[in-house]
Amino acid sequence: MSGGTPYPAGPQPEPDFQWQPSVAAPMFERNAGPVVMTDGAHGNFHAVDYRFDPFARLLQADGYQLKMTVDPITTASLQGVDVFVIADPVLGGEEAKWALPTPSALRPEEIVALEAWVTYGGSLLLIADQMPFGGSSEALGNAFGIVFHNGYALPAPGASGELVFKQATGSLAEHAITRGRSEAEQVLLVKSFGGQAFRAVVPVEALMKMPDDWSVILPQAAGIMNASTPRIPARGLMQGAVLRHGKGRVAVFGEAAMFTAQTVMSAGKARPFGLNDREAPYNAQFALNVMHWLSGKLD
Repeated sequence: MSGGTPYPAGPQPEPDFQWQPSVAAPMFERNAGPVVMTDGAHGNFHAVDYRFDPFARLLQADGYQLKMTVDPITTASLQGVDVFVIADPVLGGEEAKWALPTPSALRPEEIVALEAWVTYGGSLLLIADQMPFGGSSEALGNAFGIVFHNGYALPAPGASGELVFKQATGSLAEHAITRGRSEAEQVLLVKSFGGQAFRAVVPVEALMKMPDDWSVILPQAAGIMNASTPRIPARGLMQGAVLRHGKGRVAVFGEAAMFTAQTVMSAGKARPFGLNDREAPYNAQFALNVMHWLSGKLD
């Protein structure tokens, strides 16, 4: 994107079209599962026609029916949809200027329509990464009691934001999503690749709990930070959570790369970044389990 870089340093990640999903026991017959509508109407940095293509192929291998919309969100557009996915929207898309102030990517009437749809039984997967996506998704998050932070979750300015959440340490919750349907679907750890962290003002089930000694660093412009840049402690914040909203369900995450497969240039070589990372062997199953929970299959 020409407006700036969401990552503190280095090239932008690119989708790994060579990555092939493997689903040993699909939840649904091919193209017979719930309808998943993915958002492509709001300048999404992660959309299934590019960076989220591996995520789409993973869901299709599990039997989900995938659709992408480039139209505004309305009550009519959500008819017949079981799960709506919106990842890293940003107003202006390729032309966005990734600096404060960060306007909402969704219009108020779209947020009203989406919130009402969830209230009456829809399921939403909402992903808002590091700046500017926390800011551009702030109003949408607020509609569900989620407070995004428009910054970077890091141990220190300029450090890597990659983080492994483990059940063994309590940073990854013991939950229906991490248990799966069987021992084969159990998730012992999840790796994220940067992002922000958020809090909730409504009851939620925290899945991914941030380390107490990390911070969310809040720069004026994406990727530009130093020791004096404002920050808030990450203690008590989350990078993943689920909640019930009316009759519906919401899964919220502050990091997108963990749900897809990409490569990023490092020292002249393309290294795996996401589902294809050797340190993320459970991420694909975690993504499927999240979708199974949103589809009401893990109750």
